[in-house]
Amino acid sequence: MTRFRLTVEYDGTDYVGWQRQDNGPSIQAALEDAIEAFSDEKVIVHGAGRTDAGVHAEAMPAHVDIDKDVGADTVRDAMNHFLRTVPISVLYAEAVDDGFHARYAATARHYRYRILNRRPQPALDAGRVWWVRVRLDVDAMADAAQELLGQHDFTSFRATLCQAKSPVKTLDSLHVMRHRDEVIVETSAQSFLHHQVRNIVGTLAMVGEGKWTRSDVRTALAARSRLAAGPTAPACGLCLVHVDY
Repeated sequence: MTRFRLTVEYDGTDYVGWQRQDNGPSIQAALEDAIEAFSDEKVIVHGAGRTDAGVHAEAMPAHVDIDKDVGADTVRDAMNHFLRTVPISVLYAEAVDDGFHARYAATARHYRYRILNRRPQPALDAGRVWWVRVRLDVDAMADAAQELLGQHDFTSFRATLCQAKSPVKTLDSLHVMRHRDEVIVETSAQSFLHHQVRNIVGTLAMVGEGKWTRSDVRTALAARSRLAAGPTAPACGLCLVHVDY
């Protein structure tokens, strides 16, 4: 048996998320089915995280144990052969020590959220950005984001169905910047709560629209109630960029 580390790119638009579920297609199931197709083995692919329905990934690490005597390049190419009709691609595969775990060994996760901030609707990037027509004040958003840096109780920014044992998380970085017609939010932490990034973006967008101030973000954080913070930004704008080990 060999443990392989995989790096996977995917468009999550038509998927119920990373995790295998009964209510629709998942990234995990597609990968497991691809491995079974070439190895005749039923396996479990363990991802570095569980992206939500509609969320994308540029480089999602995962690992899988395969009994068949195959090399890493063969694993990558064989999986991609059976994934060729779906928007999922295995970028890299490498044999790793049995002690490696894609989820538990991760030390930081990096996400990017893209807001298309212009009057015309997206054509080329439809399904990959949140389209916001009103001009956003990026400087105000970046200033308000400072309230969320560091270790806090993020109850106000977690989904009501979040299963994490503790709402306390540490945001290592949170940057808001404009690039032409896009407002980009980048954030890093060892781990995130369910919907945490999307709830933060939805809240900062309210600041950008002039509806909230930095003080309102501070108040929302202190309230420790999901009702106190802003709306959940759409899943389509969120992408897992990289995971550190």
